[in-house]
Parts: sequence; structure tokens; C-alpha cells
Amino acid sequence: MSNLGDVTGDIEQSSRVRFPGISPRAYEHPADRGALAVLRAVPAVAPIIKAVAAAFSERGERLIQVASSVRVGPKQYPQLDRIRNEVAATFDIEEPPELFVRRSPVVMGETIGIDKPFIVLTTGMVDLFDPEMMRWVIGHETGHAMSGHGLYNTILARLLNLQFALGWMPAGAFAMRAVIAALFEWQRKTELSCDRAGLLACQDPQAALRAHLAFAGDLGGQVDIAEFLAQAKEYEEVEDIRDSVLKLLHTERRTHPMAVVRAAELQRWAATEEYREILTGTYLRREDDRPANNLTDDVKAAARSYKESMTNSADPLIKTINDIGEAVMGAAGKVWSKVAPNGPAE
Repeated sequence: MSNLGDVTGDIEQSSRVRFPGISPRAYEHPADRGALAVLRAVPAVAPIIKAVAAAFSERGERLIQVASSVRVGPKQYPQLDRIRNEVAATFDIEEPPELFVRRSPVVMGETIGIDKPFIVLTTGMVDLFDPEMMRWVIGHETGHAMSGHGLYNTILARLLNLQFALGWMPAGAFAMRAVIAALFEWQRKTELSCDRAGLLACQDPQAALRAHLAFAGDLGGQVDIAEFLAQAKEYEEVEDIRDSVLKLLHTERRTHPMAVVRAAELQRWAATEEYREILTGTYLRREDDRPANNLTDDVKAAARSYKESMTNSADPLIKTINDIGEAVMGAAGKVWSKVAPNGPAE
């Protein structure tokens, strides 16, 4: 039975902050923005995008949902339809993405499409989540649509199929694996971006946390939040370098960050000044957003994000890599000072 009738903890829409003209760059994770900025700046990417867009049948995907799922509207899942429209209003979107509910016990949602993305939720999720959790989910998926993630996710899917076809070619497979690994890393960062979008939609960190608890295995109030978040700390602060290698191997092909780590990441962002500033109206607006001019800023922000993550990490492998990097940079600086004692020419 669906939990959508349970209004416990529901926040009145009138008390929820709206974000007129908000740009998706306002909530996107720095590594997500940086990766997309670099991809869009590479000349060779344009023809690949056109080829993928031509090969991807968005109309066909939508027709499949029309034929096999329930399209949400005023007469079908009306409360979901209300939430869908309220999320669109929160993000100042004129036309909210279509929403379908598909029969499946798996708890999941996805955003499909390039030109006109649409959202698909499973009955497993609708049955389990309360209204504010659903608001977070729909905000998350709307974030994917606003950021245009569908295109690059489609590219990843096509590359995975191509890798399978070229699997007998060692050199080609190795090069393809590097590209695919980079795209998987980007895709995991898009989930962090859209977790933030979900939080902006519901403006309730506890609702977001309940959703992450459900993804990890909580079926309703059987998990202690402090203990759950302590698991993230334990995972992040492993002491054996063998565990660090295992972490890399386990995450290489994952489309989503681990549920416990993902929950901790969003709760940290909810406590930042950046989140509070967005709620008070200080954020990048679409009218001022010029992606081509923001390339350098986005790449620098991504570099800072990774550097801060590595510097603050207690993981022994990450610390070793960071120490080696600092040592190399220090040695390079000494060599440079000898070669050019007066510094680089202006």
C-alpha cells in the first residue's frame, strides 16, 4: 500500500522557498560541472553527441512507457502529479517533465530522454516513500532533466555496448575502459548534484536522509541515524591500503555512489553556507549563465573539489597519492626556481 497518503512531516508549499530563474549550475557538484565543461569544450565531442542523439530513439522510449506504465496526471496518482508540479514551480520550470510509474519491486527512479526528458518511478519506490521523500526524489530527477544529464548518460550506455563489441581487441578495450571509467566517475558526481536538487525541492534534510536510509535497506524506522552516518565515517577512514584498493574496484563501474556515503555527503552540504545562501536567494540565475565563459571557473572548481577531498581524506591510498603529488610538485618547484630564479616572464 502506498505511503503517499501519509502527510506526516509534510511542509506546506506556501512556506517552501521558490527559486526564480535558478540555473542548474547553482546546485551542481563542482566535479560534475567541471567534467561537463571540459566535454563540451572538446571539438570532437560535438559529432559524437549528434551521432548518439540520432541513434537514441526518445520517441520509442516514451512510447514504451505509455504502453506499459501509468502516466501521472490529475486523475492518475494525483498526489504525485501535485508534487511534480510543485517541484517545477520551485525551480521555475514552465513545463514539468512527464512522470510515469512502472511496476517493479525495485526501489528506483530514472530520467530518460535528451530533447524532452521524462521521469520513471517504480511502484516499489511509490509504495515505500512518504510524500516528502517523493518530493526529494522528484526534485532529484528533475535536477537530471535541468542539467541535461540524459545525453551523456546515453553516450555512456552506447560506449558500454561498443566496449562489449570491441572486447576482443585488447588495445581498443583498454582505451575504451579509461573513457568509460571517467564517465562513470562523472555519473556518480551527477547523483551528488541531483541529491542537492532534491534537497532544494523538499527543503527537508530529514526527508532526504530517510530516502537514503531506504536505499540502504531501512524499511521504516528500524535504523538509528547516528549509527548509519557512523558507517560512512568508517568507510571513508579505512586504515588498510588493501581496503582502499577494494573501494576503487567496487566503485569503478557503479553509476551511483554508495548509499551510506551519499547520505553523509548530502547532509554535509545541507550544513554549508552555500546551501543557506541559495535558500535566501543568492544563487546563479539562468539569465546570467554563460557556460562557454564559465569553462575556466568550472574546471578550477572541480580541481579544488578533488584537492579538498583528497586533502581531507583519511583513506591511506588517497593520502599516499596526495603526499606523492605534493612531493612531486615541491620538487618541480625547486627545479623551476633554479632554472628561472626570477620566476616566469609576465
